[in-house]
Amino acid sequence: MPARRTPSQIRSDLRRAQQQQRQAVQKFNRAIDDYNREVRRVNAHNQRIVANYNREVRAHNARVRANRQRLRHEIARLNAQSPTTTVRFVTYRTSVQALQQSFERVEASSIDGSWNASDELFEMAEGETANSVAVLNALLADPSTDDVDDARLRRTVITTELQEIDDDLDHRWHGALFFLSPRNPDAARHFCTSAREILVRILDMKAPDKVVLAANPAATLTPTGQVTRREKIRFCLTRGGQQSLALLNFVDDDIDNVMDLFNDFNSATHGESGRFDMLQLGAIKTRVEGAIQFLQRVVT
Repeated sequence: MPARRTPSQIRSDLRRAQQQQRQAVQKFNRAIDDYNREVRRVNAHNQRIVANYNREVRAHNARVRANRQRLRHEIARLNAQSPTTTVRFVTYRTSVQALQQSFERVEASSIDGSWNASDELFEMAEGETANSVAVLNALLADPSTDDVDDARLRRTVITTELQEIDDDLDHRWHGALFFLSPRNPDAARHFCTSAREILVRILDMKAPDKVVLAANPAATLTPTGQVTRREKIRFCLTRGGQQSLALLNFVDDDIDNVMDLFNDFNSATHGESGRFDMLQLGAIKTRVEGAIQFLQRVVT
């Protein structure tokens, strides 16, 4: 027979049971609060992600529209040039037309789904095309007789892009900018020599021959036995998950365009034709800056 319990013991057991019940309810409520707090945190995080994504999409679309408008504007300026200018910078003019056609193929490939037009490379490719036409328009214009040096020619939008590859490339770039001055009749040759080497070394450093050949033993070689520039570009794009043939062609054509610009500069650096005003040198700088940033994006 169970022992008899006193009223005091019964009340004590009841209080203990009530306390345990309150603790269980409090624990349950805390769990609900924690869950709701985590839901709110996740929802806020997701909302920030969506907001940031939408913001980036809007910014990307705005830049694409700006590039498109700028490209149309520069083409219209080029078409309005006097017929007397058609004999100047013939090589580069032909190269600019070839780059426009190459970009049109990139655009067509994005429409048929061969690659994503929202990719940053598409935006940059359109900017490269616009820059190529803009510098041609600047070169075809009559240079100003004002040879005032402007410190803006030494400023650059390239910040860490070259440092991420090699500090020496960054030093060479700032050295190349040093030569840009309307007072320097040899500005084009010095600048182009340094800029050409930078572009070549970016590819050589990010796509060494041995690495490219290890990935593709059938890679095309130059007559001297080196991996071709095109194969290096293909390697970098493939490494980045980009398989678009149109984009591969455009990157190759874009470098050709800059090299053709350098060649026309060097052929125009003798006598009076070798002097460029600040606006022309600024356009040249912008063209090369864009090419370096575009290639850096391709190789990384």
